[in-house]
Amino acid sequence: MLNDAAPTSTPPGAHAITLPGGTVLWLLPQRAVVWPAARMAFVADVHFGKAATFRRAGQPVPHGTTADNLARLDAVLAVTGAEHLVFLGDFLHARSGADEPLWAQLLPWRERHGSVQMTLVRGNHDLHAGDPPAALSIALADEPWRPLADAEVLACHHPLAVAGSTVLAGHLHPTVTLYGLARDAARLPCFAFTPGLLVLPAFGAFTGTSSQSIAPQARRFAVMGDRVMEVRAPG
Repeated sequence: MLNDAAPTSTPPGAHAITLPGGTVLWLLPQRAVVWPAARMAFVADVHFGKAATFRRAGQPVPHGTTADNLARLDAVLAVTGAEHLVFLGDFLHARSGADEPLWAQLLPWRERHGSVQMTLVRGNHDLHAGDPPAALSIALADEPWRPLADAEVLACHHPLAVAGSTVLAGHLHPTVTLYGLARDAARLPCFAFTPGLLVLPAFGAFTGTSSQSIAPQARRFAVMGDRVMEVRAPG
């Protein structure tokens, strides 16, 4: 159900887009999408436990990525007042990373946000890693999942084409490369928007990225520090 008292002011640094059916979405620099009229926030590809999985394989990867992810989720909820947080797949990275140290961080975080409804739309990594424990109180759904009946927004993990809807998805970890006058370059996570599809950047602090996964005609909205800006396609 849409909320008549939903916030109307775009958060600092966010970029607002309007879907064909009139739905307004906010693209946040925290790499999240907010549907203000429904008080919903969406993130994709958190990949909790990925760093631990790599460390078990002997790779020297950084510590603290789970704390970073949770801090940015806190920021998304604080700045938007979202009442429903939707994970667009790949909540967990692998079964080997879903261990007690991870739950020791996630469970207190979930308790702090006990009033926020949470849903996971399962992605390809979730199918192998397994569902999060029931203690996290995260509802589970398979794609495509429609958060609100008769609304144009569909939640998925994989980018899908669904007639009459705009799909919010992840999986591709899109980025865009910007070039400066001194032949320098910066590779930035971005949102990629084509008619019927909005692909979110990977939310996880330790995830791979791809600049080859974006359709040539897509509009690109780069995450530039504390703001989101539309940028031109390369070339």
